[in-house]
Amino acid sequence: MIDLIIVLIYFTLIFVVAISGRTKGKVTTEEYFLSSRNLRWPSIALSTIATNINGYQFLGMMGSAYLYGLAQASLEINAIQGILMAAFIFVPLYLRERVVTITQFIKKRLGAKVALFYTLANIALFATISLGAALFWGAYAADTVFEEYMGFIHENRIIRIAILVFALGLFSAIYTYLGGLAAVVKTDIIQFSILLIGGFVVLFVAISELGGWNQLYVKTPEMMHLHLPADHEKLPWTHMFGLFFLNINYWCANQTVMQRSLAAKNLKEAQVGLMVGGLMKYVMAVLIVIPGIALVGILGENGLAEADTAFPYLVKTYLPVGLKGIILCALFASLMSTVDSTFNSLATLFSIDIYKEYINKDATEEQVVNAGRKTILFTFCTGVLMGFALLYVKFENPEAAFTHTLNELRYYINCGIVVLICAAVFLIAPNHRLALAAFLSTIPLHLLFKEFVPEMNYFVRAGWVIVCAFTIVGASIVFPQPNLFVKEGMKTKGFSNIRELIQYDSRNIALIGLGLLVSLVSLHVIFH
Repeated sequence: MIDLIIVLIYFTLIFVVAISGRTKGKVTTEEYFLSSRNLRWPSIALSTIATNINGYQFLGMMGSAYLYGLAQASLEINAIQGILMAAFIFVPLYLRERVVTITQFIKKRLGAKVALFYTLANIALFATISLGAALFWGAYAADTVFEEYMGFIHENRIIRIAILVFALGLFSAIYTYLGGLAAVVKTDIIQFSILLIGGFVVLFVAISELGGWNQLYVKTPEMMHLHLPADHEKLPWTHMFGLFFLNINYWCANQTVMQRSLAAKNLKEAQVGLMVGGLMKYVMAVLIVIPGIALVGILGENGLAEADTAFPYLVKTYLPVGLKGIILCALFASLMSTVDSTFNSLATLFSIDIYKEYINKDATEEQVVNAGRKTILFTFCTGVLMGFALLYVKFENPEAAFTHTLNELRYYINCGIVVLICAAVFLIAPNHRLALAAFLSTIPLHLLFKEFVPEMNYFVRAGWVIVCAFTIVGASIVFPQPNLFVKEGMKTKGFSNIRELIQYDSRNIALIGLGLLVSLVSLHVIFH
């Protein structure tokens, strides 16, 4: 009963905070989609990382850590590479151009046709796989861990999870619809705080049951390595090759993640916010990975039948009443912080890049905002339907590791996005036709690699696809885009040296960024 009261208080708090941030009367696009470009670094840091965390990381990634150890943390800590590139290369360019969407930046550098493909690819991905997976994993994780509390919803588990998918999606859609980015950021701050509390509770309980931090090296020394052999099936050390490029997509070219930085008050706030977010990725790596490793030492030879039950086992076995309620809130928070951000980004992309650009060029600010709100309602439906589809797939074949399948499906599109954003930023005069050809080539390249080198790890395959596709647009050196240098409002001379490529607000910020990079390299050396 206490746990359910805690959950009720959580939902009430989220709704009250969201309503307090509701935009009233007529609002501009910048007010609704970018919170009037007034975000400070704490909001940027907390909201960005809250968006990044979802239910699968507690369930699936902790289960993967139970199997593969510290190597699973590579996916968390190497995000810092992408965050640093975003902070010092990409975000300065976005803020200089004062774009609302990354598509607008793509359009200035690669033309309207490429920008349209970029937008449509992102909208299709966000409205289906991204929303559906976040809704499914959050609801599935909550029901898996707290099945005894969820019985009042429905006795049939599949129907129960489906109801959770619908209800949590609707709740997130309502406050995002009402308040825009301001409401999303406010609620994300609360949700991330709850995520941290819940994560630390599980971590300290696991370490306590293990017998202390030193027991990680006494009972599970073989699992305390970041790098696994190159022939490892799931996490070979070579996966960092593809992960390097995929981090550019997620942290530098993803509207859902970048929206807070685009809404920053100035470059300093954006850069500090992103770097603080980078430090939080270290914290999240510990919270997600270490409990899984500790459980191996706790159980010894009496291991779990299914690795994905590691998190539920820790919660059900070792946590007392009251603390379980906090963990349930953390799972709901992980779902909603991802879903509300995705709704907001979908609304931004459609209303700015499609509605205003192609459907109603003379649209007023109010009409554009209304188009965004209608997008939230429509994508709520597509996201819920995809969540139901994933639910069917999961229970039709419970042993299927379809999370990896979802990742591969994302990469069919994400690899092309990496090629486009890198061409837009790093090439002096990228040829528009070659850029479009490179983007479209990533899908057949994926199919070719999968057909002829089926044993290749999908992270590694993604890396090779990006490299091959980029060579196509790289031919712009020979065939540059005609008349590019006369475009107004866009510096197109390119970068003549590393100093022009990397931008920072002050020397102190540059030193902090360097320190963050050194810390990442050091971790790879220490835990090799």
